[in-house]
Amino acid sequence: MATFFSSPHLVIAVLLSAAGGLSAETLDTVALGSPASEAAHSFKSDHAETFTGGLDLPARRLLPLESPAWFGGKLSCTLKVDATLQNYVTVRFWGSDVNHNLLMLEVDGKQVGYRHLGDYDCLDVGTDAPTYNGRFCYKTLPLPMDLTKGRQSVEVTIQSNGSIWNYGRSFEEYQKPMTEATRGIYAIHTHTDGCFTPPADEKQGVYPKDAPLRKEPGEEVIGKVKQRVNYELVNLLKPDRMPNQMQTLFLAKSYFIQWTAAAGKPEAITQVQRSLDNLYRAYKKDPKLAEAEPSTYNPDWFGYGPAGQVISLLAEQLKPTLGETIDDGSGGSIPRREAYTDMLLHCRDWHREHRRQYTNQSMINDLYGIYLANRGIAVLSPEKALPEKQALRYLRESIGLDPWLGSEVNGKPTLPLGNDYLQLTRKGLTRELGFVGNYGEVIDWVCQIYEGTAPAWGKPGDPDIKAQLIRIARARAPFRYPMLDEGGHRAMVQETAVGWRDTHSPGDVAYAQRPSWDGSPLEAASLTLDPALIGYCQQMFADNQYFHSIAEQVEGKGFRITAGLLRVPEEYELIKSQPASKSRLPLTWSEPDYVFSDEEDGVVAIKRGNEIFYASLYWRARHAVNFLARVHYLTPEYDRVAVVRQETAYTQSGMEYTRPNWTDFGFANGGHRYPDTVQSAHTGEKLPIARIPDGIPFKAGEENIHAGRGDFYQMRYGPYFVAMNMSKDKTFDVRVPEDSGDATELVTGRKDLKPGTAAKVAPRTTLVFRFGK
Repeated sequence: MATFFSSPHLVIAVLLSAAGGLSAETLDTVALGSPASEAAHSFKSDHAETFTGGLDLPARRLLPLESPAWFGGKLSCTLKVDATLQNYVTVRFWGSDVNHNLLMLEVDGKQVGYRHLGDYDCLDVGTDAPTYNGRFCYKTLPLPMDLTKGRQSVEVTIQSNGSIWNYGRSFEEYQKPMTEATRGIYAIHTHTDGCFTPPADEKQGVYPKDAPLRKEPGEEVIGKVKQRVNYELVNLLKPDRMPNQMQTLFLAKSYFIQWTAAAGKPEAITQVQRSLDNLYRAYKKDPKLAEAEPSTYNPDWFGYGPAGQVISLLAEQLKPTLGETIDDGSGGSIPRREAYTDMLLHCRDWHREHRRQYTNQSMINDLYGIYLANRGIAVLSPEKALPEKQALRYLRESIGLDPWLGSEVNGKPTLPLGNDYLQLTRKGLTRELGFVGNYGEVIDWVCQIYEGTAPAWGKPGDPDIKAQLIRIARARAPFRYPMLDEGGHRAMVQETAVGWRDTHSPGDVAYAQRPSWDGSPLEAASLTLDPALIGYCQQMFADNQYFHSIAEQVEGKGFRITAGLLRVPEEYELIKSQPASKSRLPLTWSEPDYVFSDEEDGVVAIKRGNEIFYASLYWRARHAVNFLARVHYLTPEYDRVAVVRQETAYTQSGMEYTRPNWTDFGFANGGHRYPDTVQSAHTGEKLPIARIPDGIPFKAGEENIHAGRGDFYQMRYGPYFVAMNMSKDKTFDVRVPEDSGDATELVTGRKDLKPGTAAKVAPRTTLVFRFGK
């Protein structure tokens, strides 16, 4: 693999050669559950059993211990490697299995990869639903060169762990005991090409030509939504109930929705008033509640912002009582207007000084903690409110319309990422350390931002934000691919395998919008009536996945889900009444071939015939350039997810990052500490740090979006060759692979790029070749 260095101020455009190819062969294979194959590879195991799995093939699964611990069984075998080349290990799984255990790869007793969000991933992070129903799937990891250099074979171990809860603060909260067997492990392969190709005679499943549709549930689900929402409202309206802040916002919104039990009810206003008074008294006792109020989901992102929205929505209804004096809870009294203003000012100004960087967090903080708190202040004490244009700036920054300027000190932005960093890419994806799948689905929050800017309930919001909402929602469309759901029905699911902050596999069934606690699949389409989004919703109706999605929400537990269902009946009636749209999700099997690339996030999404290809070239490079990419390659027969080596050109900083001995998190301080017997295979690896722009504080070892970002990437994976220029102002030359034949470049359709010739890749453009039939 070539490494490209340059001066701190200039990247020299160089002629790059294609990495990888189709000629590399599998070095070794052990078929698990086969006595002969296992014996030939010095197989040994502890707490493992043989069973008959998918397509009646033998496999192994690892078992919990008699007294369940955080780890379970393991298996080991000796496999051939190449002494000089990059080696990979690929493991075969049955795509219908659902299991939440983790599987970690070890080589000669050292752990390859990290448990949580490392660039070298877990061997298996677990599954929430079938990852590829009725077919096999393959997971590939590269081996550190130091483990294989000069060697002909290595001992490969697969160690089972219980599931982890990503947000657990203690080891016990984080690492759960392993209490059930793992999913089946069918084979382990070693090879020198990043793209593992199963043997032609290996049994595989197949995607059915006519996948059945769901037959139920149906429209009766809407009635269950109303029943659940009204049950909650009736309880909240009882005089002996004291609604918390989020319940109060729910009441305020319900007041305007005609079918609800709170619609136009004076007792709803009474309960809102009581709750606001109570929030002030709590604030008087503990002012930090205005910064982080515990009834919200991530308290320090919201503060008292929801109360500000309540006051803004019900300004006319609350106006008659704002001048009244209330008990402040400490023996004194204060006019309501003054009390509410005090707590909202504290909220707004604290959140201006404590903004969040990652996109979804930035949106929530800026909407609730700043903007909606200010909207409440504008109702109560207009002279103390920020002018609307100034307050709107925070929202524009959070959704990528204006550069994000960071937290403030004494009213001045700190510019932690410079003065030109946008939270979204030009093409509408959230912009972080690469493409984000599940957490990148910020459509529900942008819907709330758009509605939050409306002058009154039901009125249009800011037109620039509406246009940005449409762009963001459309940008997610290429990240939906055809799948069979858990029942074997036709569906589209969101892509998460190449998302850098993703740990859920597979993604949710999703069309125009991912269903969430806070929004519905029709939310953005109903707010914008954008024809493309309406078409995606109509595709969901045609696949009969909408009612099932809502039914799952109705069956979910918790108030947050109830609040997220509030607008569902109205949205359904509105979208159902729209004329037919021709738009369908672009990676649907019936749609034409399609290519999407986003050079700011370093991601591509491709549909060609009956195969789908995703790749994140800027892959979890938090601390330094890591020369790794993540690929998800699907055919009707099987599914492949791989971390592979790639070539990267970058601007040199002169600094290096040395990997610590971390085995849990691939970031922060390495996460939770596991027994000293678990050692990382990556310890001591030195990686170059790319140049950090002037004016941005940084030291080696810190996480930074610039530290691992290359200017130019090229990756060969099986029949695909991708050359991506992420720079703003540099042009690179790339050599078309010699084995490309008469391949067409998929982005532009050019057919004149002959094998072995050089092609120029302009700033923020991508070339993609697909070779063979």
